[in-house]
Amino acid sequence: MIGVNKPVTDVKSAKSNGENHLKMMIKAINHTISYDETAYHLPISFALTGIAVHDQKTALDVFNRTNSNPMVALECITAEKTAADGREPPPYTGFIDDTVIRKLGYSLVDGSILGLALVVGTPQSADRAAALCRELQEKYMLTFLAGDIIASLSRAGVKVGLEYRLIPLGSKPAYGIHFVDIIARVAMMFGGVTPGDIHRLLTYAAERARAIVIVFPGLSDQEIAFVDGMRVLGFPILSLGDYEGGDWISALPDEVVRRGMEIKGIRVNVTAIPIPMGCSPAFEGKSIRKEEMYVEFGGGRTPAFELLQMVNAEEIKDGQITVIGPEIEAMKEGSAYPLGIIIKVAGKMMKKEYEPVLERRIHNFVNYGEGSWHVAQRDIVWIRISKEVVAKGVKIEHIGKLLASKFRMDFPQLLDAVSVTLITDEAKVLSAKKDAEKVYEERDSRIRGMRDSDVNTYYSCTLCQTFAPNHVCVITPEHPALCGAISWLDGKIAYEIAPSGANQPIEKGAFINAQNGEYEGVNKFVKKASHGEIDRCSLYSLMEYPMTCCGCFECIALMLPEVNGIMIVNREFKGITPSGMTFSTLAGTIGGGSQTPGFIGISKNYILSDRFLQGEGGIERLVWMPSQLKEELKTRLAKKLSDQNKSDLFEKIADETKATTIEDLISYLDSVKHPALTMKPLV
Repeated sequence: MIGVNKPVTDVKSAKSNGENHLKMMIKAINHTISYDETAYHLPISFALTGIAVHDQKTALDVFNRTNSNPMVALECITAEKTAADGREPPPYTGFIDDTVIRKLGYSLVDGSILGLALVVGTPQSADRAAALCRELQEKYMLTFLAGDIIASLSRAGVKVGLEYRLIPLGSKPAYGIHFVDIIARVAMMFGGVTPGDIHRLLTYAAERARAIVIVFPGLSDQEIAFVDGMRVLGFPILSLGDYEGGDWISALPDEVVRRGMEIKGIRVNVTAIPIPMGCSPAFEGKSIRKEEMYVEFGGGRTPAFELLQMVNAEEIKDGQITVIGPEIEAMKEGSAYPLGIIIKVAGKMMKKEYEPVLERRIHNFVNYGEGSWHVAQRDIVWIRISKEVVAKGVKIEHIGKLLASKFRMDFPQLLDAVSVTLITDEAKVLSAKKDAEKVYEERDSRIRGMRDSDVNTYYSCTLCQTFAPNHVCVITPEHPALCGAISWLDGKIAYEIAPSGANQPIEKGAFINAQNGEYEGVNKFVKKASHGEIDRCSLYSLMEYPMTCCGCFECIALMLPEVNGIMIVNREFKGITPSGMTFSTLAGTIGGGSQTPGFIGISKNYILSDRFLQGEGGIERLVWMPSQLKEELKTRLAKKLSDQNKSDLFEKIADETKATTIEDLISYLDSVKHPALTMKPLV
């Protein structure tokens, strides 16, 4: 690969030398070059030119068409090395698959990631590296690492990985090229950038990517050429090394993150929470394995629950934390204990119907703790606290402080007071849990069976316009957001809390087509919110004016004309579907805010809705889905089908164990007499 030479100070001279060396290296390519698990070939080359690079000939073609772009050269060289030698071993990620990027989609727009950073080179000390990366985590930056920075963090005891939002791309700074290929794919996936439209790509990267590059010493000439090449994308290059000349920005270690974020207009207001562990969305995706935990609660091992309730202001004292039962020092390491979390909130704008929406935020907030981990909700929660943070002094009380602080920080206009009670005494947990279950049932009875026809107002979600400028999601009681993260009730409450936010009311108006779910009011709103790009939108059809897709959908539903049916594939499935395409390939054809008849992005829960593709005949059209998704939905889907006197349909829906090609699917559906075969033709 590319070695690290003695640091140079003249950026212009090093860049010239590096470009010449990269030109020789790209001419020496003699293997097939490609990446697995992507629909975008070599993404930088593909985004810039629209050419799918797979060999030396196409590599040189793209290189010449882009005026010997060093990013193109390094991408091709790195891809050849990966194809020949395989990926570097863990912890290095190398090229990151499309599926992972799509999973990040919602985080890139919901405020838990404010920007992107690439850090390359060799830090002067492990402590300096750790301090820089901790600041990036605390300021909600998704950070990619390449070079000796990764080893430095390891020496400082800093954990890296996607779950910590510190992503170790590779052992050499040159592996930072994968940062650029991610930006290129985000532009094509979410931004609707057409491969080969170089002007739109560069505009998108500069205006929407919100990315910065931080450079430590130790870059070779080739790596300097590559890093300098990122300036064309609008990324400021901030230097912590002995680099002079060119347009790099010299900065001191304690100001470099702030300066970079200011240049890109990234604003964050972080208030420290006085507990002995870090708190940031950067820790939300981590896991705490059994051997790492000090203690756990719930998860089927012990009784546990969580409940948030509104009370009158005089009933609580803001910030009060109460622990009833043993504290953590009285608990045996490695054991499971009962836990009840009861949060009382008060505020002039607070309403009882907001309770379940706020309660679901407990999951996020507990996971923001560097050494706390949370799964599920209500009375099936599972919580762990790590040995590492207990050794630093974390107690049960601090989980309460974390929750109280985050609720006050995130909902300042809604909540005037928050108190938290944590119960670890088993008898008292069981007693309080019974009361909580009564509250859960009362809530469920209020919203159970809510229909689209019961309300005149739907809600939009335009969060993803950060990356997909013309995408508009329409959320109804029976049609959750396609990312699966926002329900109609979530949208309603979000609007009431933040009237100028991404969730706006849509008066549905008169029916245009009741079967397809097309309304005058929805069309009017979508046309305006999509900046005039979309004239009509059907909520229950994939054939006629389907909803636009941003790119972070949980599943794709598409028409299979050969069997007169509809196939669904979830983003976790990596195989070839009977359509002949993978999820990534399919997703690449419909994202970026486009409206593509015959294809639609959906959430998993929409599959269980009575409105599921009603325009095409509903659930009886469903002919294939991956076995993992089918198993995930089995209990709920089988019950729904049973309630509709269609119990036999579940087994008639094929998966990859029954059919991997369209020919296999035709044979299987015919053998089980699937109802789609006799329904009205889709086309």
